[in-house]
Amino acid sequence: MKIVFQLVLWVIIGVLGYLLFNSVYGEVKFNDLKVVRYQKAVNKLKDIQKSQLAYRQLTGKFAKDFNQLIEFIDTAEFVLTERRDTLVLDEELTRRYRVDTNKEITIIDTLGFRSVKDSLFQGTDRYKTMMNVPGPVADAKFEMDAGTILKSDVPIPVFEAKVSKDILLADQPKDYVAKEKQVVSVEGVNGAYLTVGSMTEVKTAGNWPKSYGDADE
Repeated sequence: MKIVFQLVLWVIIGVLGYLLFNSVYGEVKFNDLKVVRYQKAVNKLKDIQKSQLAYRQLTGKFAKDFNQLIEFIDTAEFVLTERRDTLVLDEELTRRYRVDTNKEITIIDTLGFRSVKDSLFQGTDRYKTMMNVPGPVADAKFEMDAGTILKSDVPIPVFEAKVSKDILLADQPKDYVAKEKQVVSVEGVNGAYLTVGSMTEVKTAGNWPKSYGDADE
């Protein structure tokens, strides 16, 4: 009986050890995969971010949907300018004091034009697929919206693009995903979404840590 008891005990120890190893190793694999998928999503969000900032620079607002944003990238151009300071005769002061008086002014010269597509994407067309979420869910798209919010009674343009962690990690254990959605850490992506911009705050930054790349543009 003693030998049987020892054998049963060793079996229990072995099973518990195996379960513990699988639990730890499973979480390590999950975290490694999570980082890879978040990085791919961040790269897409950064393309959306810089495209939206260019749209605002030339139009004064943000694009509400991807078709609008892609059409803008295909057709819009930045004006290339040069600023220079120079002295000119100040006619008013010259008349007042009857002595030639100069004033300094800034002249902005137009040098030419450069397409937004070439400026932002160096001739590639990856912007045409920036709405597609990389990951296990086929045909998943980033959610995007744009509009204005009031600050001191002044309408300020805002935009937001985001994807749920549920989508990025759809093929992973649900308990791991639920735990990941509760993350609050300077080293992690806080909350249930990977996001750039905001529809409730005046900001264009992303919510990812610097380990995934600069969140500001």
